[in-house]
Amino acid sequence: MAEHTFDVVILGGGSGGYAAAIRSAELGKSVAVIEKDKLGGTCLHRGCIPTKALLHSAEVADTARAAADVGVRATFDGIDAQAVRAYREGIVAKKFSGLESLIKARGITVIAGEGRLVAATSVGVGQDVYHGADVILATGSQSRSLPGLDIAGRVLTSEQALALEEIPQSVIILGGGVIGVEFASVWRSFGVDVTIIEAMDHLVPNEDLAASKALERAFRRRGIKSSLGVRFASSAQTDDGVAVRLENGQEFAADYLLVAVGRGPVTAGLGFEDAGVTLDRDFVVTDERLRTGVDHLWAVGDIVPGLQLAHRGFQQGILVAEQIAGHTPPLVADVNIPKVTYSHPEVASVGFTEAQAIADHGADQIASFEYNLAGNGKSHILGTAGIVKVVRIKDGPVLGVHMVGDRVGELISEAQLVVGWEAHPEDIAPFIHAHPTQGEALGEAFLALSGKPLHAI
Repeated sequence: MAEHTFDVVILGGGSGGYAAAIRSAELGKSVAVIEKDKLGGTCLHRGCIPTKALLHSAEVADTARAAADVGVRATFDGIDAQAVRAYREGIVAKKFSGLESLIKARGITVIAGEGRLVAATSVGVGQDVYHGADVILATGSQSRSLPGLDIAGRVLTSEQALALEEIPQSVIILGGGVIGVEFASVWRSFGVDVTIIEAMDHLVPNEDLAASKALERAFRRRGIKSSLGVRFASSAQTDDGVAVRLENGQEFAADYLLVAVGRGPVTAGLGFEDAGVTLDRDFVVTDERLRTGVDHLWAVGDIVPGLQLAHRGFQQGILVAEQIAGHTPPLVADVNIPKVTYSHPEVASVGFTEAQAIADHGADQIASFEYNLAGNGKSHILGTAGIVKVVRIKDGPVLGVHMVGDRVGELISEAQLVVGWEAHPEDIAPFIHAHPTQGEALGEAFLALSGKPLHAI
């Protein structure tokens, strides 16, 4: 058995883990990252990057179909599944290579293997033990299923859906959250018959109600079907397909069933509780500064309750690295972390929904405005419909921004600054948004809420 000592030992090399490693190295710490798979984790290899590459292929397919609408002579001849896969894997490979080079350039030690917490600040990998003055837990998440619903054969998780070598004729998607909606969008663009089953009353149910309804309208126009507000009961599969039954007796059939009911933390069997870490439904319980309650032991990313987003993991990894180095970085509440669903159309939001704002402040203290993208020149050119909705305290700051439309994810950074800095619409109204851009839609909403609408009614 060999023992090794570092300033910082990180268990997990996904978004939160490698961000913590890079920032720690920049701050002069010796760093070891223990990763059983590949650096970059789910986001790089099975999540954010490959799915967004798929969504870009889907966008190109839709553009080719509609080329004649903008005076371009082009034909859509179909989807080459193998070529799409090669394109997607090429993107991932380049990003992975870049990450490996970055980690090497920072002098970070990477240990390939499955680690387990063997003491508060010690991680075992095989016969070796890695001691850290501080240890960061960043073991990530995995796809969930429902009780009695086995993932096998034609019942898939998102990881297995990415690995499909064929374009199905029909798919049922169980779950209308971000993962389900994005796969529905891709498959529909590829010509697949898609049905989403969501137990809640709306798609993307964590978004503002106006955004959910706008997405549902857009999906209906695209021919994406959905069953909302009724729970899954059972499924059965044959060699040719899957049948799904809901609690109200309604039945659906398709080639495949994608289970997209969320992701759960990877913490079981890793020695966390033996080291004194408190778990709640397998999530690691921390304080707001991500301390586990065990001295010099921290947790970041998807294993910490809250939004499961790569950029949240990045932010948390940096936060912990800076605290270990003696800094006191500012906190960013989950509600002020931007969210984007990269479907067609996109959904982007930051801050409180109108319902949350009313619950916190009372209906008489809240004002909101919805700007329809039909009035935005660039959106008209792009052929996208949707809304920009701004929620504010009356005579007070903006609490939330919610958008639906193609490419609105590119607008979320401005919205984050407005919400994060507690700006009033009157503060933003004087700023000039270039014409014609979709950013003007944000400007129009702020103008309207400040009592100076230009093109808004």
